Amino acid sequence: MTDAAPALSYPFSDLPLPGQATEIKPGVLWLRMPLPFSLDHINLWALSDGPGWAVVDTGIRSVDVRNAWLALLAPQGPLAGRPISRVIATHMHPDHVGMAGWLTRRFECALWMTRDEYLSCRVMLADTGREAPVDGVRFYRRAGWSDTEVDEYRTRFGDFGKMIHPLPDSFVRLTDGQLLRIGDQEWEVIVGTGHSPEHACFYSRELDLLISGDQVLPRISSNTSVYATEPHANPLQGWLDSIDRLLQRVPGSALVLPAHNEPFHGLHLRLEQLRASTVRGTDRVRQQLAQPLRVIDLVRALYRSSIVAEQMHLNLATGETLAHLNYLDQRGEIVSAEDEDGAMRYRLA
Repeated sequence: MTDAAPALSYPFSDLPLPGQATEIKPGVLWLRMPLPFSLDHINLWALSDGPGWAVVDTGIRSVDVRNAWLALLAPQGPLAGRPISRVIATHMHPDHVGMAGWLTRRFECALWMTRDEYLSCRVMLADTGREAPVDGVRFYRRAGWSDTEVDEYRTRFGDFGKMIHPLPDSFVRLTDGQLLRIGDQEWEVIVGTGHSPEHACFYSRELDLLISGDQVLPRISSNTSVYATEPHANPLQGWLDSIDRLLQRVPGSALVLPAHNEPFHGLHLRLEQLRASTVRGTDRVRQQLAQPLRVIDLVRALYRSSIVAEQMHLNLATGETLAHLNYLDQRGEIVSAEDEDGAMRYRLA
């Protein structure tokens, strides 16, 4: 008889409802907020910080999330009426920073983020109300999008800002390797890339806890995309490098506190699964390129029809496909040329 394959383990079976909290360890609380998407929740973390709480991530800007925060902050609520001492954001996406401005203003406390995440978020917030830029339209036309798909992009452009309260006009910068004292514990900042520009994870050696944000998720993989603002970026290489960094700096014994799904044991196993999934994705793209194809052709070949049909998912699938193409291009494995319709076609070198 062969041994069973190793598996992740999930030590917490009770999920906290919005406005409630589950204690992970003394002074570490698990909060959970609703999301209006197919991925319907995000995990937040409250860390005891002297007389108050440091919170890691905030939820999206919505009435439901605000009401959940009010329940948490009530005198008899799970946070016991203690104030928020600082807001810490793993990265810039709306489900992570949507309520950061609301909380920092309410408690007159600072927002702690890496520089690239803070500045990138400020730039995207500035797009609210703007027309879609020419460079963005060109980016999706080169990917092979139809006129209808490009028009939908124009319509949706700037929606990012609707999901985020205005950020504070200043922040406290987090950097890779920084040791952050929160209450009685010290947390090491470990920066990852690929999913976002400068994503911060936090590891406490004393507690053997890793707050992983979206950099390590147990049941789903994080989107790793190329965007119109940097069309030749290679986020997939950054993603693979980040897997190596976490393997080297965080022991496999750590309890991982992810932004989605449940806390889990099995960090090193999960990191190797994520690496293998990335390699498989690149192999699938490579196998399609015996003949010249556009990005949209690859998207239709590699993703479910429901993903291609829904604009937000099409955007993510396009960006992720380009991430694989740019990775292969920078390794010299493929070449590309513009066709008569202005779309790029890729094939094996």
